Amino acid sequence: MALSRNSAEGKTRLDFWQAATGAFLALFVCVHLLLEGTVVISPALTNGIAWFLEATWLTHLVAPIIILMVVFHFYIAARKMPFRAHELGIFVRHSKSLKDFDTWLWLVQVFTAIAILLGVFFHVYAIMTDLPINVAGSAKRLHSGWLAFYVVFLPCVILHTGIGVYRLAVKYGVCVKSAKDMCRKWIWIVMGCYLLLGSLALARVWFQG
Repeated sequence: MALSRNSAEGKTRLDFWQAATGAFLALFVCVHLLLEGTVVISPALTNGIAWFLEATWLTHLVAPIIILMVVFHFYIAARKMPFRAHELGIFVRHSKSLKDFDTWLWLVQVFTAIAILLGVFFHVYAIMTDLPINVAGSAKRLHSGWLAFYVVFLPCVILHTGIGVYRLAVKYGVCVKSAKDMCRKWIWIVMGCYLLLGSLALARVWFQG
């Protein structure tokens, strides 16, 4: 009985830390994309923000913290992921039988999580080994072959973040069952706005080079 209780308490703690790190990373992604999106308004503004973040050492402090948090978040979430083909097959059949859209959203999160885990190391490495951060350097990086990477990485990050926020809202009662359709609608709208902003930012930087 005590073993069962300890197991349940351990699962509850892991669920909490998965939610907490997920919420923090979602907030970081939203702020990060907004700051990067300032290039659409003015490259000089983006350069000024980048200079401030480097001058205050925020860039150097935040980068390793985000990497560690992504790894920690993935490690906790991985206990529920269907990594084996057999497990994935069972999950797909289960999803089809339930005919529940939310289960498919979770599967999207699984695949985007793997892409993000791999991609974030390349992204941070490319940025931190090419300081100072500025629009000209970003343009040079895109023209050297990184554009294809960001065309894939950007939607993966936005999809994973948006779906994660939605699932957190459902899990903790912010989005009640009767309002699920409306919540999903607004999440898709917000994800679309962020994808548009990110795409415009990429285009602006590309043509800047």
